[in-house]
Amino acid sequence: MAYPRENLAPGERIVLHRHPHWKCLLGPFLIFILVTVVVGVLAGVVTGNDLGSTPTMVLLIILGVLWLAGFGWYFVRPLVSWKSTHFVLTDRRVIFRNGIITRSGIDIPIRRINTVEFRHGLIDRMLRTGTLVIESASDDPLSFDDIPQVEKVHALLYHEVLDMQDDEDGGARADTGTVDR
Repeated sequence: MAYPRENLAPGERIVLHRHPHWKCLLGPFLIFILVTVVVGVLAGVVTGNDLGSTPTMVLLIILGVLWLAGFGWYFVRPLVSWKSTHFVLTDRRVIFRNGIITRSGIDIPIRRINTVEFRHGLIDRMLRTGTLVIESASDDPLSFDDIPQVEKVHALLYHEVLDMQDDEDGGARADTGTVDR
């Protein structure tokens, strides 16, 4: 799913768009598989016993409802949440949006960014993911977890920050040249 162009300012271009790394889906999906196995085993036990047709049907319906709840909570919800989380780097700002029903987001203008760093442990390095930490003027550092190819994102963001500083320096030199005349 692409980031909506109508959320961008006129002339603003997207440099990079990422969803969180797939590793954040691994835990909920494994729990969903476990729920499926448990419900399957319980359904086998229920159908294997001589409880009568009505109690067996009621227990199977209860197990079906439990499985559907597990499917919604541990499969659909994390997948929709993953798909609706956006980390976008434009030539003017860093945009982060997340949430399914209640959306939240933050925009950090490139010119306000002071420091960009990344962190990743051994597993994150093998999966090519990590945490991106952005420190902007007068704000606490913001951490963005599970950013795919975090080193590439770090380099691109740093490059955009340097380009913005070069543009500001170039503009200052041009103004200074005009004043000296």
